[in-house]
Amino acid sequence: MTAQSGHGRVEISTAPKGIPCPLSSSTRPLPPPRRRLPVSAIPPARRCSSSRGRSSSSGRSRRRPSARSTSRRAADQDCFRCAELSSRSSHVRDTGTLEGMALRRVLASEAVAALTATLLASCASVAPSAPDPEPPTKADLRERAACAVDSLADSEGVAFGVNLDWGSQSVKEYADLLGRQPADVVSFVPLPWDGHERQWALEAAQQAAVAGSAHLLTIEPQDGLAAVDDAAVADLVTLLQEVTELGVPVVLRFAHEMNGSWYAWGQQPDEYVDTFRRVASAVHDDVPGAAMMWAPNYGGGYPFTGGAYMAEAGTPAARALDTDGDGAVTDADDPYAPYYPGDEYVDWVGMSLYHWGSAYPWGENEVPEEGKFAAQLTGTYSGLGGDDSAIPDFYAEYGERRDKPVAIPETAALVVERGEPESEAEIKRAWWRQVLAPETREVFPMLRMINWFEWTKLEPEVDDTVAWSVLSDEMTAAEFTSDLPEWLRFAGDVHCGE
Repeated sequence: MTAQSGHGRVEISTAPKGIPCPLSSSTRPLPPPRRRLPVSAIPPARRCSSSRGRSSSSGRSRRRPSARSTSRRAADQDCFRCAELSSRSSHVRDTGTLEGMALRRVLASEAVAALTATLLASCASVAPSAPDPEPPTKADLRERAACAVDSLADSEGVAFGVNLDWGSQSVKEYADLLGRQPADVVSFVPLPWDGHERQWALEAAQQAAVAGSAHLLTIEPQDGLAAVDDAAVADLVTLLQEVTELGVPVVLRFAHEMNGSWYAWGQQPDEYVDTFRRVASAVHDDVPGAAMMWAPNYGGGYPFTGGAYMAEAGTPAARALDTDGDGAVTDADDPYAPYYPGDEYVDWVGMSLYHWGSAYPWGENEVPEEGKFAAQLTGTYSGLGGDDSAIPDFYAEYGERRDKPVAIPETAALVVERGEPESEAEIKRAWWRQVLAPETREVFPMLRMINWFEWTKLEPEVDDTVAWSVLSDEMTAAEFTSDLPEWLRFAGDVHCGE
């Protein structure tokens, strides 16, 4: 994420909660969440089929003893007791017919025989067991992920997910606050990576697997686009294969906000397009459970003058970005088109869209203007933050015209906590009621994903800590969750084939 001011910020990759993070002085216990596969209904116990009550089935569970296997042993013991009683009753009947036996002994033997017959009938009624279901294979899970990633793009409704502060919150803890499992979870990882960073991405995917969520994996080439060589792409493909073998569909957001001047991959259109295409080709060829997302930053404030990676005048990059041919890169140039890799390489289009306040310099707590969200998504905004009406209609150009599912992979409203909880809550409320308004679904049918930025963190653009989160405060959380519309979809709502 970044502000519209054009000032850069440092993106800090954070380990999933419970994973040792080199940026932290503390080490937390490793997180849990290993995927548990569904278990089918417990089959009936086995039939007693021999005189000693042993099962006729030769199959044995490959799992450690469970409540089910214990009940089977108990059934075997009952059957053995049945057979033993049968033997004893025969002896009683034999001795019961001896001359001189009292009538009460005869009656007793008949009673025992009746009881034995009842027990034997009970044993005989026990059905044979069914073998434990085989767990799905990696191929099964890859196929499940491939089906799910297609359904995520094609389903009715809008998937609701989260940009999680992995260093302080797990997916389960977030879901407990939301009252629902998120449809997708967002994590960030550099490429190339070291072993710890790769593990963070895998641990995030494991938590997504437990929740039944998709994984929006954001890849950041922090050493520049040249570092994304063939070896790095191969490493990425291997990681994605491991993730989809958990049954987790992946939406890969590669080098996001590439039109900004604050990232090492920013404002290099030719190099960016070439690298995106190489990554997309490898992913499409080798990871059917993954899809590619192209996601620039909102174009207000373009070309974001003053950033560390702004295209310098006279360079090939600047000439490529001069879309109106006037010899300079200005706000009159298209902030999106020079960076678009092409329809065959892009599966999703997305845009980071925040309310940073009403006007630069950012940092003031200000309620968003009515209709701001929709106006920025369509390039029609003109208000307190300036006149952005020259910006192309992102939704129409890249969603409708190109028939691509549209995502808002990051959104939230700026609030710097200054001891005014009511007015601060009103800012957040006004923004989420725009983003989640009934007309959002009506006007933007290609919108398929919205992810809230659930962080409280220092933002260099405002030199202060911003409380982006809507669930960290109990009262705000209650109001936010009650406002969630019916057209949002959560984990479990999207099924293959829909």
